[in-house]
Parts: sequence; C-alpha cells; structure tokens
Amino acid sequence: MAKFELKLPKMGESVAEATLTAWLKEVGDTIEEDEAVLEIATDKVDSEVPSEVTGVLVEKLFEVDDVIQVGQTIAVIEIEGTATTEANPSETVAVTTPSKEVIAQVASPVKEAIETVVQSSDSRFYSPLVKNIAKSERISQQELDNISGTGKEGRVTKNDILLYVENRSSQSAQLTVTPSAVDESAKTPTKVSSKATPTSLSINEGDEIIEMTRMGKLIAHHMVESVQTAAHVQSFIEVDVTNIWNWRKKVKADFMKREGENLTFTPIFMEAVAKALKEYPMLNILVDGDRIIKRKNINLGMAAALADGNLIVPVIKNADQLNLVGMSKAVNDLAQRARSGKLKPDDIQGGTYTVTNVGTFGSIMGTPIINQPQVGILALGAIRKVPAVIETLDGDFIGIRYKMFLSHSYDHRVVNGALGGQFVKAVADYLEAWDSNREI
Repeated sequence: MAKFELKLPKMGESVAEATLTAWLKEVGDTIEEDEAVLEIATDKVDSEVPSEVTGVLVEKLFEVDDVIQVGQTIAVIEIEGTATTEANPSETVAVTTPSKEVIAQVASPVKEAIETVVQSSDSRFYSPLVKNIAKSERISQQELDNISGTGKEGRVTKNDILLYVENRSSQSAQLTVTPSAVDESAKTPTKVSSKATPTSLSINEGDEIIEMTRMGKLIAHHMVESVQTAAHVQSFIEVDVTNIWNWRKKVKADFMKREGENLTFTPIFMEAVAKALKEYPMLNILVDGDRIIKRKNINLGMAAALADGNLIVPVIKNADQLNLVGMSKAVNDLAQRARSGKLKPDDIQGGTYTVTNVGTFGSIMGTPIINQPQVGILALGAIRKVPAVIETLDGDFIGIRYKMFLSHSYDHRVVNGALGGQFVKAVADYLEAWDSNREI
C-alpha cells in the first residue's frame, strides 16, 4: 500500500492560510476521488477540500480550529501502490512504518517532556483562530487564560471562546438593565469586559442583543477601512434604457429556450462597464500604498446578496472578452452559487472593478463604498417608467420612457472628477446606443 498526502490547495492570489472548521471524514473511512474530506474557512469564503485519490483516511494532521498554510499536508490517505505520493510528486520515496511498540517507546518520553514544558509555561497554547477572536472581541490575556477549554489537553476551542463571548454579553446586558446589579457593583467591584455595552447606550428590558456573524464582522471592518482609506466622491447620471427594456422583452423567451438561462439586465450592464473600462483603463487600477497598479485584465466584481443579508462579491474574470451569452452564463452561475454557499475561494479573488445593483431592493440610486484596493464601484438603480421629453425632427413631445440612475463612487486620491464623470457617461452612452435589432 502507498500513502497520499492531501495538501491545502492554493485558494487565490491573496489567500495564504485557512482555518479548519470541520472534518467530514474520520480515520478509517473510505474516501472516493473528488469526495470532500474537510471544510475550511478563509477571511473571505468557506469551502470544502476534496480528495484527489480514492483510498482510506489513515491520519489527520490538524484539528478543528487549527490554521493551515497553503501547501501544508492536512491528512494522509492510504491508496493502492508501493510509494508515498503527493498532489504534485517530484520523486518517489519508499516508506517504512515502525511497529506500534517502537512508536510507544518513543512517544511516551516525548509526551512526558511536552507535558512538563506546558505545565511549566507561563501561558497556555492558543490557536491563531482563537487569538484572532480574542483580539476582535477585546478579550484580555487574563480573561483568555481563565476560559475553561474542552479541547485536547484543555485547549480553548473556537466553540469555547464563542460561548464565553455569548455569556459575557448576556452578563453585560443584565448589569445594564438591572438596578440591583448596578447597586451591587458599586459595593463589590465587578470585572467587566472592555467590550461591554458603552455607558452612553441604555439597554431596556425586552431589548434583544444580536451578535454579529463572523462574515458580518469582516464586512464591517472592510467597510470602515475603505472609508478611512479612500477619498470617496460620487458622480450620478440618468440613463434611458427603453431600447434595452424592449429588446430584452423581445428576445428573453428565445434565449431561455436556446440557452436554458434567464436573460437578466445585469449581464447587459456588465458588458457596458467592461467596454467603458477598456476606454478608460485608469479606472481599472488598484492602489498599493503610494503605487498605482494598472491591471491588464478586466475582472468585474458583482455584489450579490446572501440569504443572511450579508453581501459577497464574486468576480467575472476577463469580462471584456465575453460576449453577451458568455456574460449571462457567468452572471447566473456566480449568483446561483453565491446564494447556495458554493462559491470557491478563487471565485472572489482578483477583482479590478465592482458593480452593485441597488435597484434590486427598489432604490433609485446609492452611494456605494469602494471595494479596496480598487478605486471605483458603480451602483445600478431601479429601472422606472417615467415621463420624459423626447426630441424629434418635428419638435419635442412628452413620452413614457424607461430610465435608471447610475451612481459612480470613486477614489478621489487617484481619480479626478473629470475621469470619474467621463467613465460613467461612457457606460450610459453604451446603454443608450443599444441596437434594438441586435441578435443574440
């Protein structure tokens, strides 16, 4: 028999590590090729790690809540053969497995030495995930050391620290709303977390305290960081999309019959944005400190709403190279997988410009926050039927038109008002020049 080393795969250009959130297989279980073995979470998306071979899981090298670096071996799978293999083997290595008696003789003194070192240490071992949660929740080292751990050898797990945070929040609320508790605290000093409810806020009986989700906290941090980093400026323009409205109404049934896909307005707008970015490449840039990185590829981020109310931004790679059919398939695929939680880490990496559809929620316009380190984001407002002045050779008259607002937020550190305005005007021009007889 041979052994195959299952490694943490590369998950995008900026993802170097992931947290193991759950084992889906146990030692001794048979695993089929492409079957999921474990679940991981990065700071952007949750995902599964499948096996590249068929075999039996014989060893797990990490525990739940451990942080794993890209390329590290996560588990060992026994397969048919005579040599140890890896995902990309460069050489074959013979393996000699020591007997259980030899392992026991070696492991016993090593375990005793480790226990001695741990007992004599001034602090306990905490996984990077636990440390990050403690930092975000402002839990002091003394508090952390006092948390009872349910993990191996008393280690504090993710569930332990989250339960502590939940209980601490409840205790803080009780201290705020119960007068007797306040009186007692005056007599006997009570240890209150630094993240307890601010004294300027009052919590009344019946109020509900809702803890932010992990993704919610990450989004909140990302939004605040963007506002503090970029000088946000907005330009707005109204667009007549009557031709697009009528054209889509005419072709959508045939499109569904032929492609098996629903033709929405989003891919049409994404096509216009991709064309405008080719015309104005200085909006297809990223800011890295004092450097500007002008991207060759146009990768459009598409903000999508999740079931829990959070947003995620999957990316359409090389959007300028797609025709409308390809764009429609890409938009529908990413939107569907976003809603079902099946996005892969690479699906949300590498965006160079972002589009968000605020019209989905009935808003006619918005002022979106830039997705750092990009320099621009375009909000699509709701399409409305409105009275408008129509110019003809025979004079002007009032007619009913379909119109919408485009709201362009851009980073005024590197994009001046002229460029920001010209770009959104180019998007509008592409949309208003839509060919009503276009074939698809």
